[in-house]
Parts: sequence; C-alpha cells; structure tokens
Amino acid sequence: MSSPFGRLVMIAEPAAGRGRVGEELPEIERQLQAAKFRYRFVEAAAPGEATRLAREALAEGDRFLVAVGDDDTLHDVVNGMVEGGRPVNENAVLGMVAAGSGSDFVRTFGLPGDAIRAVRHLGGHRTYPIDAVAVRCMTPEGGDAERVFVNVAQVGFGAGVVQRSGGVRSSGLRHLLGFWRTLATQKPFEAIVRADRKTLERRATNVIVANAQYRGGGMRISPRSYPGDGLLDVQVWIGPRSEAFTAIPKLYRGEHVPHPNIKELRGREISVTTDPPVAVEVDGRVIGHTPATFSILHEALRLKT
Repeated sequence: MSSPFGRLVMIAEPAAGRGRVGEELPEIERQLQAAKFRYRFVEAAAPGEATRLAREALAEGDRFLVAVGDDDTLHDVVNGMVEGGRPVNENAVLGMVAAGSGSDFVRTFGLPGDAIRAVRHLGGHRTYPIDAVAVRCMTPEGGDAERVFVNVAQVGFGAGVVQRSGGVRSSGLRHLLGFWRTLATQKPFEAIVRADRKTLERRATNVIVANAQYRGGGMRISPRSYPGDGLLDVQVWIGPRSEAFTAIPKLYRGEHVPHPNIKELRGREISVTTDPPVAVEVDGRVIGHTPATFSILHEALRLKT
C-alpha cells in the first residue's frame, strides 16, 4: 500500500513508556511491511529530540510524519512541524501510532489506541485539519518559554500534579502520590482570565485551557472541545480543593460540566495571570509559570484519520 503523502517517517522514542515503545517497534514494522508502506524509522534518544528529527525530515522533503509513542512524543513532533505560529510545510501530514503508554489525544478522534490497528489507519487519503495552540509563559529564570501543543494545558492544580509526579510518563502510583501531595499543599490563587473580550477575576484552584477533549489516562476533561473550530475551551475551577477528588468519576465521563464552581469561557486568545505565580503544564509537561498566554493556530496541521 503506497501513501498518497509519500514515504512515512516513523519518529519513535524507544525508551519511552519505560521501554515499552521499543518493545512494540518490531511488530509495528511487521505491520508496515505487511501493508507494503514505504517508510523509514528515526529514533529519538531523549525527550525533545523528536522535535529536531521532525524538522530535519521536513527539510529533507518528507511530508508524512508519524509520532510513534505517547502524547509526549506527539508533543515533540508537533513542535517540529510548527514554527513562528505557522506550519513549516503546509502540505505536511501528521500521523499517530499510540504505543507504550498510549495516547489521550487520539481518543478525541476515535482513532485506535493500540499500535497494530493504528498502523492500518495510516493508509488512504483521509485527513482532518486540526488547530494547534501557541503558549507563552515565564521560566523560573525569568525568561520566556514558548511551545506549541494540540491537546490540553492546565494552570495551577493540574500542573502541580504533573510537577510532583514527574510528568505524563509517570507510573500510576507516582501520579496518585502526586495528586495527593498537590491536594494537600496547593493553595488557591487569585486569577485573572481573559478570553478574547471577556474577563473573569476569581479565586481559583485550577485553570484548564483545552483544544481537545481527553487528558490524564482517559479523563474527558473538556467534553465540548472540537479541535478544528478555531476556539479554545477554558474552565476556571473556583470551588474547594476537595472537588478535584470528588469530581474524578464524572471527569472520566465528561459529566463534571456544567457546574456552579466551574466557570467556562471560550476564545481564540486566552491569557491567565495569577497571584502568586503558579505552574503551567501543556500536554503533560511543565514548561514554566504564569503569566501565560494561549493563541489558537487555526488548522495549522493535517491529522491522518
């Protein structure tokens, strides 16, 4: 099977998922060969290297880039495909093969969460234009941190959990410990959230800025998000910290909104200012602290579906 988008560049980080991605690569390659795809594998030796590999593949003329791994790998590949608020190559196509610990991002589109079936989805012409999000915040050293993401960002409690658990690739036990430590120590903060021309000033515990729907291993954290509508969905949690725990069952079903203690906003440009500054995480990676701005990059990428 030949792809209408040319050779597939499979960008994998074998060590991800405590080595589970590397264990799945031989079967992924067998599936590619069985489907008669033209492809090549490139391997990232460390987190962040997939960004460079994606950029190099585009510079060499390839235009079908496939992230092989989890949402962290996808995040790095996306940052290699977008620069200065624009796609590096407008004809490029992004593919995803969930491997290792899997991917929350693919759930929004109903794409397979296992590697074997995901490979079969790489054939054919069908793509879907999706939005990306440019985020800028402060680094601990006082500089600017700039990234692009496609899934979900959190400011405050959610970022604290990521920070204390070690990131999206942490084990379930470490994530649980990070949750309880954050619940015990994270204090509410004064937040000013602007969504285009609307402004909300409240004492908050968490701010969610979502492009897609799922996060945290299957939580439907933003059930109204549609990653092609040119808008970001914002939730400002203003209730007590304990609601982060009691809301968990509803979060998996996407039934936590509407709620009187969750204020919802939508917009193309979002800014979050807090007192005191709090951590900012995007796609499960803490990148800095507030103040932070989020700008929609409408239909910046083409997702293979």
